[in-house]
Amino acid sequence: MNKILIVEDDHNLGIMIEEMLGFSGYNVMLSRKPLNTNEDIIKHDIKLVLLDKLIYGVDGTDVCAKIRKTAATSKTPVLMMSALSNARENCMKAGASDFISKPFDMADLIAKIEQLLPK
Repeated sequence: MNKILIVEDDHNLGIMIEEMLGFSGYNVMLSRKPLNTNEDIIKHDIKLVLLDKLIYGVDGTDVCAKIRKTAATSKTPVLMMSALSNARENCMKAGASDFISKPFDMADLIAKIEQLLPK
C-alpha cells in the first residue's frame, strides 16, 4: 500500500486530512517536524509527501528543495499546499510535483494524489 507523509502544523487540518485519506484507503503518517522529512521518507518508505508551504517558521520550499537534492528522496512526489496567494510559483520552482491551494476540496486533493502516486 502506498504510504503518504503529511507535513502540516495545523493540528486540526492535519488530522482531518489524515482521516480522510485513511478512509480513502491510504496508509498515512502525520508529521509536524519539517526538518525530519527526508529521514521520514527513507525510514517509512514514503511514496508521496503532502507538504505545507509554511510549517512552524520553516519554509516548505526549502524542505522540498532538500528532498529534490537528496539522491534517496529525489524521485518522491511532493504535493505542496498553501493558503498564500503567490505560493504556487515558488513551490513549483522549488521542485514540487504539484500544488493545491488551501482551502481545498478533499475530492480535489485525492485526485491530485492519485495522479502523482506510482502505479
